[in-house]
Amino acid sequence: MEQKKNLLVGLAGQQNSGKSTTFNMLTGANQHIANYPGVTVDKKSGSYTFEGVRVETVDLPGTYSLTSFSLEERVARDFLINEKPDVIVNVVDASSLKRSLYFTFQVLEMGFGVVVALNMMDVATRNGMTIDIEKLQHRLGVDVIPTVGRKGRGKKELRRAILATTKRKEGLPLTISYEEIEPLLKKLQEKLATTVLAENYPLRWLAVKLVEGDSEAERILIEHLGSSSAELELTRKIRREFEENHYMTVADYMVGCRDRLASSIVESCVTREAQGGFNISEKIDKLLLNRFAAPIFLILTVFLIYQLSIVKGYELTQYWWPFLAKFRAIVASLLPDAGLLHDPYIRSMGLWMVDSANALLNYIPIFLILFSLIAILEDSGYMARIAFILDKMFNAFGLHGQSTLPFILGGVFAGGCAVPGVMSTKGIPDERSRMATILTVPYMNCLAKIPFYTLLVNVFFVQYKSWTMLFLSTFTIFAALLVAKFLTATVLKTKETAPFVMELPNYHPPTLFGVGQRAIERTWQYIKKVGSIVIAVSVCVFTLLQFPGLDDNREAYYQKEMDKAVTKFYTKIEGNAYAPQFQEEASLVALINLYTDFKTARLNVKSADASKALDDAYRESYPNLFVFMKPRGDKDAKTINKNLRSLASKRKSLRREIKNENIENSFLGMFGRALEPITQFAGFDWKINVAIFSSFAARESSVATIGVLYQEGADDNKSLEERMGTETSSSGFTPLHALAVMVFFALYPPCLATTIMIKVQTNSYKWMLFSMLFPTALGFVVASCIFTGGMALGMSGFQMMIAFYLLVVLTTILVGTRNKWLPSRHNRTKAILQ
Repeated sequence: MEQKKNLLVGLAGQQNSGKSTTFNMLTGANQHIANYPGVTVDKKSGSYTFEGVRVETVDLPGTYSLTSFSLEERVARDFLINEKPDVIVNVVDASSLKRSLYFTFQVLEMGFGVVVALNMMDVATRNGMTIDIEKLQHRLGVDVIPTVGRKGRGKKELRRAILATTKRKEGLPLTISYEEIEPLLKKLQEKLATTVLAENYPLRWLAVKLVEGDSEAERILIEHLGSSSAELELTRKIRREFEENHYMTVADYMVGCRDRLASSIVESCVTREAQGGFNISEKIDKLLLNRFAAPIFLILTVFLIYQLSIVKGYELTQYWWPFLAKFRAIVASLLPDAGLLHDPYIRSMGLWMVDSANALLNYIPIFLILFSLIAILEDSGYMARIAFILDKMFNAFGLHGQSTLPFILGGVFAGGCAVPGVMSTKGIPDERSRMATILTVPYMNCLAKIPFYTLLVNVFFVQYKSWTMLFLSTFTIFAALLVAKFLTATVLKTKETAPFVMELPNYHPPTLFGVGQRAIERTWQYIKKVGSIVIAVSVCVFTLLQFPGLDDNREAYYQKEMDKAVTKFYTKIEGNAYAPQFQEEASLVALINLYTDFKTARLNVKSADASKALDDAYRESYPNLFVFMKPRGDKDAKTINKNLRSLASKRKSLRREIKNENIENSFLGMFGRALEPITQFAGFDWKINVAIFSSFAARESSVATIGVLYQEGADDNKSLEERMGTETSSSGFTPLHALAVMVFFALYPPCLATTIMIKVQTNSYKWMLFSMLFPTALGFVVASCIFTGGMALGMSGFQMMIAFYLLVVLTTILVGTRNKWLPSRHNRTKAILQ
């Protein structure tokens, strides 16, 4: 059979099977990330060339089956059916072979050419397992390649097996026998072969799914053959008659058949050394999952994450900010020159956009560290343990075990996003827990909230950075649990919940490449969001803050003040040898702009050599004007310099007053002030009102808006923390104010994209509105209690934080302990591990 020059390969497997490391091993750095059409699930693809053949490899979402219960399962299955890849590489965890075989059987039933990558062979060996590869190949009827993805072992062999599979005309892959149902399955398959479905779907797989009662398979059948087709009636008859004669469903019976086959394969292909104890993962779990130690390790893990990312990462921003400041200076130099009092609109807009972006891009070092640490947790296997620990709490608060994944995607620590969190609730089988999860996922610390928290923490809680971030990250979990309990006991109380069994992967050491790649990918997604949504929102905010503008009387007042300053300058330099150079206003404005730019540039200079290089650059670029920047021994130039400083200072003061007055009297400023009579109880001023309102479109916009509301020092390239700290200290804004703002922001309604997704998932405008109104009311009441109560008791922001945190924790414990946790859940999970 002639070898194709371009191949499409799908990489499929269960979660935590090492699929990502296998993908990295095959494709190297030649990868790109997109989204599957219509969903937010990542579509990771890459390519490589082997023996003259270009192989496009798509890393499918990790799933435990190919049913249609969750978004990931549907995405993986739709890819296989619609794209029809040449080969499926099924990544299997060698240390958990029996569990992995369930997915392998489903892939084989789809009729594709399959190569099994038997990954984590090193872990299997450490656990005392010996796998007979030849016998396993014989039993499965496909190539089985032992690999260790994180170390690159088996790469050539796997690539070679992929090509060999495409050349093979017809193999003899394993066919799962469903015993009593098998004759009926064959009859249904023969019927389907005579329909149009035979052209586009693997018939054996479709027959199995129809008999199992898979809703998506039935939808396909009805779509092509109609709701009254003989084939549909036959499938329902098979299920009905079987269930009438047996004490189980057809689906459970078929699972039993697969389980017996998997047990038979493992028994014939795997030998285990006699071991007196547990394997390494089980030994670690005896400590990390200990009833008393588990919460302590979890809290320490969260604390360490924030200590390294927020505290140490923020120290790195001191080295990163000068680069952003230089970028702003370059953009400013490309835009039209500044005017005496008012800048050209395009300059104002351009610098506004740059300031909005820089306020967020300043946190890139923090996110690189944060995402690296989260990737380490994911790859090591501890993230799944966190889900296991939290699952116990979820059960006591009316949530489901499968609520864990949506909360992790939403950002249990930080760095998630509520949109995929809400989308992933499709896998929760009962409506009560699903609705409670949808409505509480937005309380998690999504990626977009972190810049706002970081800003306020570094301005108002400098001495307590780690503790404050620990408070914010864990408080939101407690808040979500309490809200979920309230909802399931009130508006959702008529719904039922269901038990949950979860699986824990073995521990694995993360790879530097995998961690670094994931951190860079996620940071790049953040940068793209800044470059799209945040910039767009900043333009809208800019427009709303510019109009209606100052009235004629105020414009005349400021112009008169500026004229006075200019006249004073001319009076002071009268008779000066250089005075004729500046009689034209344009030349005077050019001199002031040069002085301002030079002064700003010097603020970013950290050494004597750099200072000298800056002087030389300006002297070369402005030979006729540089003498007024640094006059040496020239009396007339010193006089110009002295009065230029006074004029530039007065101009800067007037421009700041104009900007502040213009913002206060703008449409958005008036809206913020209109809310002050209400929000004053929570300690919010009009600027905070505007920032929080703008964040509804995108959470990141809160920092971007604050960055342009607190403008004093922006032209000097001061960081937002410096500007906000200076202005708030003079206005009486205290850490207690900041605490109330942060708590409200944590409970604030979800962003626009999330509310739309809530509408999609619930198919209800009522629940979408509820998701906006309820958190607003809750957040405002809590923030008001914190601020008003703290003021009445004379407590500082940090003292109130401790008191409020203890109250929330105690309330959560009291509410949770009123319900008995399921005593069997831990045992059921351990049974799967062993």
